[in-house]
Amino acid sequence: MEEDPDASESDASPVASSPPARPDLAPRRPSPSNLAVALLSLLSLSLGPLTIAPPAKADGLGRVKASATLRYGSDMEGGGPYAYPDPRSPREVTGFEVELMAMLGKELGVAAEFSQGQWDKLLQVLSAGRIDAVVNGYEWTEARAREYAATRPYYVYQLQLLAPKGSPVASWEDLKRPRPDGRRWTVGVLVGSAAERFAAEDGGSAVDVIPFDGSTDAMLAVQNGQSDATLQDVPAARFYRDRYPGLASAGPPVSRGYYVIYTRAEDASLRDALDRGLAGLTASGELRRLYEKYGIWTEAQAELDAFSGPIEVASGDGVARGWRLINQYSGLLLDAAKVTVILATCSMPLAMAIGLVVALARLHGPRALQPFLTGYVELIRGTPLMLQLYVLFFVLKLPRWVAGIGGLAINYSAYEAEIYRAGLQAIPAGQMEAALALGMSRGMALRRVIVPQAVRIVIPPVTNDFIALFKDTSVCSVVTLVELTKQYSILANSTGGALEFALAAATLYMLMSVPLSWFSRWSERRLAGDLKGGEA
Repeated sequence: MEEDPDASESDASPVASSPPARPDLAPRRPSPSNLAVALLSLLSLSLGPLTIAPPAKADGLGRVKASATLRYGSDMEGGGPYAYPDPRSPREVTGFEVELMAMLGKELGVAAEFSQGQWDKLLQVLSAGRIDAVVNGYEWTEARAREYAATRPYYVYQLQLLAPKGSPVASWEDLKRPRPDGRRWTVGVLVGSAAERFAAEDGGSAVDVIPFDGSTDAMLAVQNGQSDATLQDVPAARFYRDRYPGLASAGPPVSRGYYVIYTRAEDASLRDALDRGLAGLTASGELRRLYEKYGIWTEAQAELDAFSGPIEVASGDGVARGWRLINQYSGLLLDAAKVTVILATCSMPLAMAIGLVVALARLHGPRALQPFLTGYVELIRGTPLMLQLYVLFFVLKLPRWVAGIGGLAINYSAYEAEIYRAGLQAIPAGQMEAALALGMSRGMALRRVIVPQAVRIVIPPVTNDFIALFKDTSVCSVVTLVELTKQYSILANSTGGALEFALAAATLYMLMSVPLSWFSRWSERRLAGDLKGGEA
């Protein structure tokens, strides 16, 4: 990504009947504390007017033609009708965008090749030079258009509100009225999407916007009763209406915008070639036939004929960079860091307590219980944390904070149980025998003699797990909790400041983990001193 790249001739060309470009919606941010801002300001010395400049590459169109392959990034997790596994041949990918890129590849005389990537990181993959273009329901925004070369729109999207059948929510306007029970309406959206920005701005204080990693996750949450409604792009809403029969469209579509194909800014020749291809498909009617095939043609698509080139970027100073960019969004970063701290500090004590109980029960508990505890440890260690969170949130339908904290605690308890078991087994058997000989009960001997020594032994590995847990909180985005890593991803995707926000997030993670290392060393010295004093 480059800072304000020079526009190509196609950039400067006028747009026939093109609506004025709307500036990005600036997210509201709370005022951060002076201390937190001072900590983040450590980055300003190294950032300054930082930009991310990709290495020089050959002409984009020439490179694609030379390789005879047009690699485009998309995400099958987002599902239909964009790109999804073909039911008739699951190893193949289908979708209206997959077919669109095949058509454009044919126009260029090359083969279009699908490349899987996480939706909210596709532009970063593009900047890294791994792919030639991004096409996955990516909306045109001014911030993105300043960083990347965008084609003319290939689809005019609108947003459709979906609510449970029989719900009091009959349209988007109903969500602007107070909820009868006094709480806020909860609306699920795809994270980083136009629906999220629209809902946050237009919904006001009556709407709590819940970001999901996938459109289908948001729909499932509404059908489960975990959200009041979901706001989806019309193509996704139409494609999945049969899968979720409990949902119905609530009112007419709202808002509107444009899907475009993005290439790197220096690949304007490739963008222009794709633009010409889209113009030809629109004029020939092939684009309409493709959309009718997938049931996503709407009257709004008639606007596509009015475009003679890419949407122009409004003149202005562009997006801030370096320290200015971090300072602008520091409130959001700090809020996300608070979520990370809450998740880690609430789940780790639970994990340690559960782990210690499991370890003690396996070594000193009833024999009949030990196989079940061993199975618990192996089951939790043998399955991914994301899957465990998914079960807690979508299957058991626990509240997101309960699912997030509980999922982390359960997952880490299995690892802590093995650490404590190793620590307990490291204590010589003679310690227990001596305690029993002195008249202590087995329980008292464990509390007074065995466990305190084992705790001292396991402090380093437990602290290491605690530090690792801070990073593993990033998986909690699957239960709609926006912690530090997810907020970094959102901001990097929406502003293009990938390196700035990566450094800011790394700094905040360091501020969380370094004190734990200090505490670990202090605790070891303190316990070592207590033990020596007891021996004396």
